[in-house]
Amino acid sequence: MYRDELLNTIEKLCKSGKGILAADESTGTIGKRFNNINLENTHDNRMQYRDLLFTAPGLYEYISGVIVYEETLFDKTKDDKDLIQNLIDNDIIVGIKVDQGVKLIENQQKDQDGETNTQGLVGLEERCKRYYAQGAKFAKWRSVLKIDKDKDLPSELAINENAKSLANYASICIENGLVPIVEPEILMDGTHTIEESYEVSVKVLKCVYSELEKKGVDIECTLLKPNMVRSGVLSNEPLDYKKIANYTIKAFNESVPFNMPGVVFLSGGMSETEATLALNEINKVESRFPGRLTFSYGRALQSSVIKVWNGDKNNLVDAQMMLLKRARCNSMASNGKYINEHDDGEKDSLHEKNYTY
Repeated sequence: MYRDELLNTIEKLCKSGKGILAADESTGTIGKRFNNINLENTHDNRMQYRDLLFTAPGLYEYISGVIVYEETLFDKTKDDKDLIQNLIDNDIIVGIKVDQGVKLIENQQKDQDGETNTQGLVGLEERCKRYYAQGAKFAKWRSVLKIDKDKDLPSELAINENAKSLANYASICIENGLVPIVEPEILMDGTHTIEESYEVSVKVLKCVYSELEKKGVDIECTLLKPNMVRSGVLSNEPLDYKKIANYTIKAFNESVPFNMPGVVFLSGGMSETEATLALNEINKVESRFPGRLTFSYGRALQSSVIKVWNGDKNNLVDAQMMLLKRARCNSMASNGKYINEHDDGEKDSLHEKNYTY
């Protein structure tokens, strides 16, 4: 019953020259960001920072949607307005992170090499109803997989369990009016080659879309948020953006249904500049895949912003200008028209091993 609305939401999210700002960090994760600027992780500080993002003038020129955390979706400003209202007023679509983090798969070893499945299906339908009523129009669910050839990771068990969870999540969202962003992230942790990343990416994506089909999910009402196909962060391979682009598009041509309307890439811990350069090259590659290829970045849009802000209200305008600059660079990259000459984005890696948020 929501199909027309879902398709309209996707059309807006995938508008040319625009992408998604992922501002859905959990309370614990945003606390880590605040620690870097010696700022206390209080509700008021979280409100101030997110309001800084949402009220950046002209953000709608480059950003079609913003993913928020549950706290943010229901937050009120001091004048009793919804914190997300400024986004809605500027025709920026609000999305919501609906998963509840990862848990070790049964019988997996209890250390950082243990594989996980994402939690949150229990009570998801009721939560989706609340989120929709509050103004959310799309949702996001992140599964996490890792490559380790010596340990045969990812295992068939982990791939299958996460694919089934993504399919169940997508089905529930669509039934309750939310466009599901399907996010099977393959971490860039490790020493794997780009060829190994490609092989695993194809295998994972084929399994995900097989499970979506089994569940009867309307693919035209979904979006995909994948990793780019690249070598592991500990690999000796230098980053070759054209190679990343070619392998990424090749993987999509082999595994993603052609009626899937759009890809909103995660940055996965690449630096701000790396994420933009890679997206730009991807959009230069000729592809049989007709869907939109754009961004859904968190760290790669916010890292410089939070440093400029530094928890000081006097830096608000400068921080907003930095956000607009990063958004504009990625907007150009989403059309393959990014020019790197005058980009002062951070070039330091934003990678965190076994990243959770």
